[in-house]
Amino acid sequence: MSTTSSTPVVTEQSCGREQVDVRGPRFGGAVTTVVLAVALVAGPGPLGTTLLAWQTLAFALGALVGLQAQPYGILFRRVVRPRLGPATEFEDAAPPRFAQAVGLVFAVVGLVAYLVGATLVGQVAVAMALAAAFLNAAFGFCLGCEMYLLGRRVLGSRRPRTA
Repeated sequence: MSTTSSTPVVTEQSCGREQVDVRGPRFGGAVTTVVLAVALVAGPGPLGTTLLAWQTLAFALGALVGLQAQPYGILFRRVVRPRLGPATEFEDAAPPRFAQAVGLVFAVVGLVAYLVGATLVGQVAVAMALAAAFLNAAFGFCLGCEMYLLGRRVLGSRRPRTA
């Protein structure tokens, strides 16, 4: 699956489900990788905390409002995508949106830890989100998306069977 911890998006509708251009989340993963890498290196000072707060907001918009509201998705849609050829591959928006929620959890933990002085906890949380974003940007492997699909398989198998 080629989506990310961070972001899409050109949306289409297919069978009533929102679809995203698979290149969008990968672009978002690349931007997220840079933001989180600088936040990690800068640490809990003003620059690191501000960048982490920004990334937390970006994740929150993607997870809670939708991928179309995610800042890197907007940048992709308005600036990057017009310079690329038309999208040829789309995927369901639910897994990347879930990945945004996973990123949000790690970013919130990191941000709170930075703010209360728990530097090591903050750095570990940021590093984990950074690793997931990098996997998506570099290899097209969306860890959050895979978690979503695994959860669907596990929870799907628990539904009662009808005869």
